[in-house]
Amino acid sequence: MITRRKMLLSSATALLTGSVSLLLGRKQLDAAGTQTTTMPSPITPATYNLPYTPVITLNGSTLPWKWDNGVKVFHLIAEPVRREFAPGMVVNCWGYNGQTPGPTIEAMEGDRVRILVTNKLAEHTTVHWHGLLLPNGMDGVGGLNQLHIKPGETYAYEFTLRQHGTQMYHPHADEMVQMAMGMEGFFIIHPREPEQPRIDRDFCIFLQEWFVEPGTFTPNPNIMTDFNLFTFNSRVFPGTAPLVVRMGDRVRIRVANLSMDSHPIHLHGYNFRITGTDGGRIPLTGQWPETTVNVPPGTTRDVEFVANAPGDWALHCHKNHHVMNAMSHTVPNMIGVKQKGVEQKIQNLLPDYMAMGESGMSEMATMKMPLPGNTLPMMSGDGPFGPVEMGGMFTVLKVREGITSYDDPGWYQYPRGTVAWRVAE
Repeated sequence: MITRRKMLLSSATALLTGSVSLLLGRKQLDAAGTQTTTMPSPITPATYNLPYTPVITLNGSTLPWKWDNGVKVFHLIAEPVRREFAPGMVVNCWGYNGQTPGPTIEAMEGDRVRILVTNKLAEHTTVHWHGLLLPNGMDGVGGLNQLHIKPGETYAYEFTLRQHGTQMYHPHADEMVQMAMGMEGFFIIHPREPEQPRIDRDFCIFLQEWFVEPGTFTPNPNIMTDFNLFTFNSRVFPGTAPLVVRMGDRVRIRVANLSMDSHPIHLHGYNFRITGTDGGRIPLTGQWPETTVNVPPGTTRDVEFVANAPGDWALHCHKNHHVMNAMSHTVPNMIGVKQKGVEQKIQNLLPDYMAMGESGMSEMATMKMPLPGNTLPMMSGDGPFGPVEMGGMFTVLKVREGITSYDDPGWYQYPRGTVAWRVAE
């Protein structure tokens, strides 16, 4: 028997979703892996008392380590995690140390590192150190370079870091499932010689794609192309943390991609230089200016610029569907189709039905349509002038003059006469 509730859920799942108010007021989780804030840091990099500026993994963390007779020892735990993609949606993922992406491993060129990997998954795993130059037996391909790490086992990887740059770690065991469920992380190696000029703000953003059926909690790893959620560090807008910098800061953004697609990451208001890949630092003579950096699958890219233009500047993937949240791709094109009479007839059976799409999809940002549980609207999040009409791979670079903290400063206060205005007809 089809109940009214089942009909409503079926209708909501089949249509593009557009409610903001149903989701944004819910309490945010504080369990491991669901943190929603940035990692604030002192305003003066010299206060780090390190020869480099530590990276900031937005909505994430850096893995702690301890000394053992001259070796830096890290501990990764492969395990199921619950990740809040944005307020109102929690996803059953796999990751490391309660997070997806896993915590960033940060060390220096020349360091001897030992990484203990404990497997708390229900199946075996390994860890591959993507892009690192190391002994063959430490490369982490299950069956080829090592035995698989069975559930409950701990394996040690140990090697000396012979390079610097932006690298990654991820499984090479049942990787279609394990990477699709969120098992990945940054491995940042700083150069032995301090960089000149020094970087003031150094951000890490991991790109990923997911398919989570509306009303459910667990990604489907068998999807090959038709993904419905696109994330920065396993978060979607408005859950993505902003990049907060001070005017005059030299900024680096490191982007990694282990998804099935390339992602052209575009920054508004600036041009930057592409300075590095997972193959290493690009010589100064080989760097080139861009406003968009394409990040293919299985690669990293570094970009650098000086923050010299104050404001709230969008940072996003430039594939249009990648700045949207879950949507149905089977709905017919209704642009220009008048639906008033049809809408009233359908509402006799489904009182909460709403006709959509006849004049475009911007209405999705304001409609209050019922959604299946644990499902985000296609567009969500408000700015100082109204709905931003974005989701997915979208966040904001916030450049401010005279700030003494890197906490979120709120929305930019525009100087008089600097905002586009409506012209009277």
